[in-house]
Amino acid sequence: MAIVTEIDIAGIEGNMQAQPRVFAHDASVLDLTVTGGGTPTVANESVNVITGVGVTPSKGDQVQVLSRGACLYVGAAGNVDVEMESGARVLFKGVTAGSFLPILATKIYLTDSAFPIAKTTTATDIIALF
Repeated sequence: MAIVTEIDIAGIEGNMQAQPRVFAHDASVLDLTVTGGGTPTVANESVNVITGVGVTPSKGDQVQVLSRGACLYVGAAGNVDVEMESGARVLFKGVTAGSFLPILATKIYLTDSAFPIAKTTTATDIIALF
């Protein structure tokens, strides 16, 4: 005799607000290492959120690299400097550890062009969610 387990999900079916949703189907851990170690030496250094490969201004930093952005998970607290899908650059200050940023980011900027070159993304353990 086979054992059959039934799961009653009555109350969920037909109620879109209660239905379980999948937030992402893929993820990529981003390497946020600044060129030159701890001291930034390249203005507007960024990371492509799809490949995680650093992009410097001399390598086409201002080129739109994605047709769709990614949401971000921030593992360790700090600021997150991003380029949004629209092309706008936004600095999210004081993002807490374990937070999700439900945005569509195409790049994460590691530095800005202020003199001396300053590190703008101070949060770490960032994962791009697609």
